[in-house]
Amino acid sequence: MILFRDLLRVRLLFCLNLVFAILLAAGAQAQAQPGSGSAEAANTASKTDASSASQHVVLKVGDLQITQATFEQYLADLEAQQGPPELGRKKLGENYASMLMLSQMAAANHLDTSPEVVRQLAIDRMQILSNAEFAKLKESTSPTPEEVSAYYNTHLADYDTVTIRRIFIWSGDKATDKRTLTPPQAQKLAEEIQQAYASGGDVDKPISQTPHGVDDVMADKEPLTFQRGDLPAQMNDAVFALNEGGWKEFNSGPGAYAFFHVVKKGRLELKNVTPQIAKKLQSQKLREQLESLKKQNGVWMDETYFVSKPEMPKFADRD
Repeated sequence: MILFRDLLRVRLLFCLNLVFAILLAAGAQAQAQPGSGSAEAANTASKTDASSASQHVVLKVGDLQITQATFEQYLADLEAQQGPPELGRKKLGENYASMLMLSQMAAANHLDTSPEVVRQLAIDRMQILSNAEFAKLKESTSPTPEEVSAYYNTHLADYDTVTIRRIFIWSGDKATDKRTLTPPQAQKLAEEIQQAYASGGDVDKPISQTPHGVDDVMADKEPLTFQRGDLPAQMNDAVFALNEGGWKEFNSGPGAYAFFHVVKKGRLELKNVTPQIAKKLQSQKLREQLESLKKQNGVWMDETYFVSKPEMPKFADRD
């Protein structure tokens, strides 16, 4: 069912799309430069396609005509807000036509002047302006390559990596869960794996020789690489402290074991983590900018009214 508020939102979006289409056409005309040869032909073809899309009417609602360019811009805006649409283009077109039709009827019935709708439109306008200003702030806080490089060089340890192979063992009560290994059996298997690691033997041999269910034992077929901080907190420091070839056992309870074997250690290069660092620095700058703007603009909140809800209890991380 189509909500009236959605109709008004689409109406506003449609108006913005019309303006965008006009500006886009004007910009394309202003930027067009004379050329020659294949470049000129390609430019001409591009202008022809754009002109065709801007003139090709694909939908009508009374006297209102919607061009291909306008509708495709609506689809692009919709995808930017809500992600890729699940509906087909025809269904989206039908919904769009219905919203335009009902929004026109609402305006004809003067519903756009009702206090409720005026209030909702004001909220939408405020949100749109807020998003526009935030986008401007975000653009202005993009870190420079020098800032990214400086951060990387002063936080090298954050980009250390460890390539590990993990083995997990679980046991349980056959009568109440899917586990087939009993706690004593799990402990025996864990001890055999410990011995294999300590002697440099094949750690997969005890696993293959011990009957178990699919939910009892999990071993990585290939080593996996983790950046510092990716592993659960209680494992991270212990694993990164190991040398290549070292291993560590974690026991998270009776009959539950985890083995981490370090295959390789390394460090991510600056070029590999530049987007990660840039995002982090930009977030920091944005927070600082927003806090500064709040002070400059006299933002105040009644802390007794806006009291925070009690935090939910935190549980220890478990792999």
